[in-house]
Amino acid sequence: MSELKGACVIGQSGGPTSVINSSVLGALEAALDNPSITRVFGMAHGIKGLLNDDLYDIDKEDRDELALLRYTPSSALGSCRYKLADPDVDDTDYKRILEIFKKYDIRYFFYNGGNDSMDTCNKVSKYMMKSGYECRVMGIPKTIDNDLFGTDHCPGFASAAKYIATSCMEIYQDARVYDTGMVCIVEIMGRHAGWLAGAAGLATAMGAGPDLVYLPETDFDMKKFLADVKRIYDEKGNCLVAVSEGIHYADGSFVSEAKTSATDGFGHAQLGGLASMLADTVKNELGCKVRGIELSLLQRCAAHCASKTDVDESYMSGKAAVENAVAGKTDYMPGFKCTRDENGYKCEIELLPLSEVANTEKKVPREWINEEGNGVTQEFVDYALPLINGENVGPKVSGLPRFANLKKIKAEA
Repeated sequence: MSELKGACVIGQSGGPTSVINSSVLGALEAALDNPSITRVFGMAHGIKGLLNDDLYDIDKEDRDELALLRYTPSSALGSCRYKLADPDVDDTDYKRILEIFKKYDIRYFFYNGGNDSMDTCNKVSKYMMKSGYECRVMGIPKTIDNDLFGTDHCPGFASAAKYIATSCMEIYQDARVYDTGMVCIVEIMGRHAGWLAGAAGLATAMGAGPDLVYLPETDFDMKKFLADVKRIYDEKGNCLVAVSEGIHYADGSFVSEAKTSATDGFGHAQLGGLASMLADTVKNELGCKVRGIELSLLQRCAAHCASKTDVDESYMSGKAAVENAVAGKTDYMPGFKCTRDENGYKCEIELLPLSEVANTEKKVPREWINEEGNGVTQEFVDYALPLINGENVGPKVSGLPRFANLKKIKAEA
């Protein structure tokens, strides 16, 4: 494919992570240094910023300040949850995107997100091809849920897993301070895929973690749950439980009584309050002291506990997206192809077609969950442990982290 000169635009979408900015940094630095890319723009709050002609001029940012994105959590460019319609049903947004592309001579489109973001990339790519406008589109993977299809794992998952496992180990110590027994129930993110809740099992593998771990890949049985908790509490005088927010009964209904009619921009149910609900149930049934803990947003923004492996791989994925697009690739997402053997752990980039990745969820294999459905197996531990290695130590001021502070100067055509 011939050389394509023009501007590029980069955006972030969906829930943030502690390393999503490392992916964007990899893409931004690769784009700024590539002679085929004439200008570099950032979308203010994802695809909505593009539709609103609200773009940042990245060329005017200080490179040293940009470098701090490696240590900065959340989405520095701003995020959104906005689902593009099927262009055959309503092409209004697509016509607007094409208008903005022509205005700024944008020939490269990079979107950093999860399942729905890859769907956005795929739709934009197909529409531009149909319109005859040459624009190379690449998705950049991101999700703590680790549920993107085709890739060994997703940028963001490892750091969230490290935080969850670390927190469970700390809770384990705290819950055993007094000579009176207690049940602790820790609620962990994950609507349909239990990778994050499974990460609590890493703490157990280290000898200081949950006694019970429940994932949404198996049906939840309240009577069996209460029997499991009672058995362990009677044996040990304490019981630590990790539950995915998305655990459900056999009929598919969520256990959480706090589920509401509210949904996010992609139509997903908003969940929460599970730990408190289960804590009340255990207290009423067993009569023991119970504490419910919801890790909530800390799981995805705890940059102080980020995995260096995750940070480095996230940067690699953003860089690979730009390099492959300039080389002529389009309609792909850089995924990870990994080996874990006697020679250690190795991760390489593997390009995955967006049409295969978009809107497909990858769940924890049933064989990685124990037969009782209340814990993970050694296979899960062997899979996840290599991903959480290394410390990502950034600069500090007066003992507190120094995060990136971008100028965010509005772009002009």
